[in-house]
Amino acid sequence: MLEQTIVAISTSIITASAINIIRMSGSDSLIVLNKIFKAKTNDFEGYRIYHGNIMDGDKIIDDVLVSVFKAPHSYTGEDMVEINCHGGIYVTRKIYELCLSNGARAAMEGEFTKRAFLNGKMDLTQAEAVNDLIMADNKNNAFLAVNSLKGSVGQLLMPLMDDVMQIIANIEVNIDYPEYDDVGIITANEIKPLVDDWLIRCQEILEKAESTLIVKEGVKTVIVGKPNVGKSSLLNALLAEDKAIVTEIAGTTRDLVEGDIHLKNVTLHLIDTAGIHDTDNMIEQIGIEKSQEALKQAQLVILVMDGSKELDNEDKELLELTKDKNRIVVYNKQDLSAKTHEINISAINGDISQLIDEINMRFETNQLVLEQPSLNNERQISLMKEAQSSMKLVKKSLEDNVPLDLINEDLQNSYRCLKEILGEYHREDLLDGIFSRFCVGK
Repeated sequence: MLEQTIVAISTSIITASAINIIRMSGSDSLIVLNKIFKAKTNDFEGYRIYHGNIMDGDKIIDDVLVSVFKAPHSYTGEDMVEINCHGGIYVTRKIYELCLSNGARAAMEGEFTKRAFLNGKMDLTQAEAVNDLIMADNKNNAFLAVNSLKGSVGQLLMPLMDDVMQIIANIEVNIDYPEYDDVGIITANEIKPLVDDWLIRCQEILEKAESTLIVKEGVKTVIVGKPNVGKSSLLNALLAEDKAIVTEIAGTTRDLVEGDIHLKNVTLHLIDTAGIHDTDNMIEQIGIEKSQEALKQAQLVILVMDGSKELDNEDKELLELTKDKNRIVVYNKQDLSAKTHEINISAINGDISQLIDEINMRFETNQLVLEQPSLNNERQISLMKEAQSSMKLVKKSLEDNVPLDLINEDLQNSYRCLKEILGEYHREDLLDGIFSRFCVGK
């Protein structure tokens, strides 16, 4: 696949625009260019921009600027060409088709960045950061992506990788060369503090990663309460649209209603649930079961109480049910009550400022925290947890006085997981899955 020259339209052609960019990468990029581009020279130097015409035979298609990059100093590490043409849909597609008919093939999703990774221009975490930067929907996400793009994850993991390899090397030297007098015999007592220190640092990285993931991907937020306390009104007020049906009839919401809201410090993935209470209605029971399942997966629970009434047994049961969750208790219908509570809202009137302030305060992210290197997605975190699990097995084996040569497999697996985070150890299907999420042309 790498020997083929690929081409893609790297800009959107849904509508006409001022300019578009057609991108080629591969050893035949300049050969293809010479077949379709007429300029004052056909001996192209790297890192220059050339002006000329795209030709279809003797017919001029467009007046363009062409940027040329020579291997290995390009984004992909290969010869690359970027054709800046006028942004008409017909013109752009015509130039793209000329590239295809003269020797290039259509690029797959993310194939330019995949080639950059395979050619050693970036590690896998940096490649993932490219897509994160494209998809970033707020300044914090963009900042995290740029930080990862600079290689921060590799810098974070290298000390852990070096320490694991040092332990492995010491054990293997003792196993392979026990007769050498100048090789010190390493003991379990010497390894134990190294493993303990490694596990402490690993846990710190995982805790930071969980916080980073909340910043990046948002918080699964469930709105719960008994029927008719105003959960759907609150969802509508948060989303600033009438997404959920609101009536005075209890039990209107029978299924989960969802939506996203981008606040100052965090994105919430909101789920309005059916009111949790005792009922003989079969349809309501199904909705309540879904609510309870959503509650289990929630990272934040907004528990809505009717502020115009005294708490009853159902309210107290919900307080007990959610006590171990990250929870905000709000008292709705303040417009109907003279009572004051810690967080008072009137969802029907859109008066939810106290709740918004509380959410932003809970998820306020210090800029210094964002600047620290961190794992950035579930793939990276999952592999880090696997590395941690293997090292915990090493710790237990040492405590059980297992011979050092028998713990080597767990050490090797821990090391392999760290290398896989960076893509130094990878499977082709894993790469296909990662880069398929990219847009074509990147």
